[in-house]
Amino acid sequence: MLDFIRFRVWDILDILLVSALIFYFLTFLRGTQAGRMVYALIFIFLLSFVVRSLDLRALGIILDSLKAVWVVVFVIIFQPEIRNALGRFGRLKFLRFFLKEEIKEDIVNDLLKAIEEIKERRFGALIVLEREIGLREFVETGVRLETKFSPPLLVTIFTPNSPLHDGACIISGDTILAAGCTLPLSEAPFGFGMRHRAGLGITEISDALAVIVSEERGTVSLAYKGKIHYDLDRIEISAQLRKILKG
Repeated sequence: MLDFIRFRVWDILDILLVSALIFYFLTFLRGTQAGRMVYALIFIFLLSFVVRSLDLRALGIILDSLKAVWVVVFVIIFQPEIRNALGRFGRLKFLRFFLKEEIKEDIVNDLLKAIEEIKERRFGALIVLEREIGLREFVETGVRLETKFSPPLLVTIFTPNSPLHDGACIISGDTILAAGCTLPLSEAPFGFGMRHRAGLGITEISDALAVIVSEERGTVSLAYKGKIHYDLDRIEISAQLRKILKG
């Protein structure tokens, strides 16, 4: 008679895992429009459970239909928020422990050389360093290069009037994936141009690191995790790159 209340150890573990996933997902969506929609969706599911327990068939059919439609609408409308939440989940330390790759010292040094030359020549540049979260959808907006990274090539890409200098250059490891790429713009209210907004925008939805060189000011800024650090000198740039890429 009381069979329905007997739990196995695996049942308890199952409940704990599901609860943890729901908790993390709600935490990541907290404060967004999508978060409020999730609470409404949870309410509908709970109401549906109560209705089925009371055997209210007509109302149950309506709620079942509403659940299906609500889930589809939620995924379509709030795709950016969901992608951001999943990206943030992927940046959790216990996951990064398994995914982290070694960043070679010579790549950091070559990148510093390229940044310094671009800065001295007063070229504008937006360099995005891909990390654990893939950026393929943004790579596809530009011109695929798939070539080994080198300072002269990076400087050439951002030479004024070259066909690729306006967009972002995306680098993964020691490979330049693409150039002339379009990135999402941050909605953060500050008085900088498109490059800074794009550099900040990509770091808001991924774990990428963005290096922005201002054509007008000749300054270098770094964006990471939705925050931007302005007007860094060579020592600061070197320290930040090593801290983030090897941390």
